[in-house]
Amino acid sequence: MQKSEYHGGVQLRSRVTDNCDQRISSSTQIKHRTTGQRSKSSSSTSSPESTRKHPRPSDKLNPKTINPFGEQSRAPSAFAAVYSKGGIPCRLVHGSVKHRLQWDCPPENLPFDPLLITLAEGLRETKHPYTFVSKEGYRELLLVQGAPEKAVPLLPRLIPVLKAALVHSDDEVFERGLNALVQLSVVVGPSLNDHLKHLLTSLSKRLRDKKFKEPITSALQKLEQHGGSGSLIIIKAKIPTYCSICC
Repeated sequence: MQKSEYHGGVQLRSRVTDNCDQRISSSTQIKHRTTGQRSKSSSSTSSPESTRKHPRPSDKLNPKTINPFGEQSRAPSAFAAVYSKGGIPCRLVHGSVKHRLQWDCPPENLPFDPLLITLAEGLRETKHPYTFVSKEGYRELLLVQGAPEKAVPLLPRLIPVLKAALVHSDDEVFERGLNALVQLSVVVGPSLNDHLKHLLTSLSKRLRDKKFKEPITSALQKLEQHGGSGSLIIIKAKIPTYCSICC
């Protein structure tokens, strides 16, 4: 009996041991699976694709993601660069009704070269204060005593700059260029005729736009008025539909 009991005890302990080993083995396998799943999960979340943020519709309205002043990172225009460095000897004075320029010294004491050309280049600007400073500075400089003698030698360099404003796609830039051309004709008179043909092509194209027909016609009449009979021949050659002020 003792021997059979002993063998029975051995068998019982053997079964218990086997059950324990199976439980340990299954528990180990479960741990390995759990660990593997965690490692896969962590690797997937740490991958570049998972860490990359997808844009949300609200991001477009979030000032933190869109810089409203992003255009300032672009290189400034030639006129803006000169103005920021103090190369234009005047400053803008803001008034309650209208703005004005305050010159560092009387404009009649200033050399036109290269100031007049620089101000003409500023006519292509589209932002304040450059638009006002260039337009008003150009106008006031041409009003000073002795302006004709100073402006005429600059015409070969000044005309291409005005032409660039006249061919500009921005309507306001074109209008500033047109006014600047008329102001120049008042000062230099018939001296402008030799350069007039380079400017009339762009005016002829803009005449097709009904909103510019009246201001361009008025400008052509002033060019004829200050340029004399010689200007009429040049204008009619480029714009045959033009009606002379003498008619």
